[in-house]
Amino acid sequence: MKGYIINAPQLQSLQKRAGALFAWAICWVMWIYLLVPLVTLSSWVLGDKQMINEMRWFGGYKSLLELMEIYVVTLLIMLALWLIWIFYRRLRSRRILPAAHKTVSDAELCTFYQVKADELQQCRKVSMISVYFDDHGHIVQLDPHINRQR
Repeated sequence: MKGYIINAPQLQSLQKRAGALFAWAICWVMWIYLLVPLVTLSSWVLGDKQMINEMRWFGGYKSLLELMEIYVVTLLIMLALWLIWIFYRRLRSRRILPAAHKTVSDAELCTFYQVKADELQQCRKVSMISVYFDDHGHIVQLDPHINRQR
């Protein structure tokens, strides 16, 4: 097996895949939303008659300045939402982290990952390890790179 587990989307849950797809779509919509005014402005500067007429129709540069205000407010709202999301994630991780401080013994590790204790000890001594997974995400082989140690 040469593929890395991170490149195996079939191992992700449906919820994670849907979340990634949703984040991908939102990011593309935001990116397009940010580029549309630049395209319009470029077209107007390059002398596109239709854009010039639209600029006149919508009030000229004063209208453009109002749109730029809306644009800046939108960016500030997006920044605020992003900061709220970061703050929320930080608060959420604090609730999760105390459970992560639980000490796990080597025997528990070996049982959970179905790895032999001597393989685990050998892998701890080297600086680089290749871990091979099956189609279900279970470890099938640990390959410590003993010859490549510094």
